[in-house]
Amino acid sequence: MKTSAFVIAASVASASAFAPAPKAASSTALNESLFKKISNMDLWAPVADSNDYGGRSKKNLKTGSLTDRSYVPSGLTKAQYEKIRADADKKKDANYQKNVKKAGVFQDYTEFYMKRGSEENGSWMKLPNRGHDMAKTKYDWSGEKNDAPAYTGVGALFKK
Repeated sequence: MKTSAFVIAASVASASAFAPAPKAASSTALNESLFKKISNMDLWAPVADSNDYGGRSKKNLKTGSLTDRSYVPSGLTKAQYEKIRADADKKKDANYQKNVKKAGVFQDYTEFYMKRGSEENGSWMKLPNRGHDMAKTKYDWSGEKNDAPAYTGVGALFKK
């Protein structure tokens, strides 16, 4: 009897060893909706002003340095090519700084309107350009002087 009780107890113990452990009840409810979680992410928080006008100076932008395995155009030495690339970088930076200085400079519409002479009677419509500011051109196209380029068709094509 003792042995049969021992065999039964041993079989119950070995069967329970292979049974899965009971799990605690887990909840599938989210504390916050998925859309809210994604929309509340601010990926630009560390670099919030990186896309502001003039923000290029705060970034670590540079042209890569040439190594022994870098491409150098034929006919140039490595030093000559580095100088060309450095000059191009300086030119690009100077152009960018020139444009940054123009940031926020606007023409006041009211001042333009009054300078044009815009009244309710419409006298500005009789002005030569109807009040428009005209852009400058490289050449004088009035025809008073013959300094226009020959390829435009202005002037004599064949000299006598």
